[in-house]
Amino acid sequence: MITASLVKELREKTGAGMMDCKKVLTETDGDLEKAAELLRERGIAKAAKKSGRVAAEGLVEAYISDDKKTGAIVEVNAETDFVAKNDEFRTFVMDVAKQVVEKKPKDLEELLAQNSISEPDKTVQEVLVNKIATIGENMSIRRFTRFESDGLVGKYIHGDGKIAVLVNMAKGDEETAKDICMQIAAAKPEFLNEESVPAERLEKEKEILKAQTMNEGKPEAIAEKIVQGRIGKFFSEICLVDQEFVKDPSKKVSQLLKEKNAEVVEFAKFEKGEGIEKKEENFAEEVMKQMNQ
Repeated sequence: MITASLVKELREKTGAGMMDCKKVLTETDGDLEKAAELLRERGIAKAAKKSGRVAAEGLVEAYISDDKKTGAIVEVNAETDFVAKNDEFRTFVMDVAKQVVEKKPKDLEELLAQNSISEPDKTVQEVLVNKIATIGENMSIRRFTRFESDGLVGKYIHGDGKIAVLVNMAKGDEETAKDICMQIAAAKPEFLNEESVPAERLEKEKEILKAQTMNEGKPEAIAEKIVQGRIGKFFSEICLVDQEFVKDPSKKVSQLLKEKNAEVVEFAKFEKGEGIEKKEENFAEEVMKQMNQ
């Protein structure tokens, strides 16, 4: 019987994941040494040792089905931007995006457990582990978003995999969809329209604007009216349809959509490494640390 304590011991020894440890222990009838060897042979122990490194580089990528009805964007991280130029890595990232479109995982856990469309005899997790072992860097599938559309799905990739945008259009053509994607990449709206802005976010902004106005010496009653005027600028910055169209600032995005008989349902924007705290390396300190060892 494979006990939890045995799995824990192998995990601590190799740094491999719990399910990988349980699997090899079952295969080796609980022999700890043979199980550890098996993990090393499969590159899993080697990959696990890399898992502590910060992976803030990598790629964001998008894939859309041939009928333009389904699309996905994904972020797969690695340690260096050098790996992002690696053809094997780039193919893997695109395969992950395609996997999301075709296999409809509800979350990352389900995605990793699915059989890979590129290597059907392995799970996505196993393919990822193999890539870590062969490419030689810690990598992780960080996030994905998937859209299904009654109209069409459009995409835009900026900066060779630094920003990816996906848009679900209820009405409109591919050219308009691309224009909207480029708008989102450039102007970075947070919400689709005013109705999409959470009430607490709006109230907080009104409080800030009111305090700013009163600090300018305006009485509270007048400040309230000024805030109502200034809140429009807030919406024009964070709401897609209220923004100036980047290709023609004389019109709002809402006007462009009306002219093109187009309608945006939802959108998503991923920026590579967004929100990941990168470790700042000090070369001199690193050399001294090695010398002292």
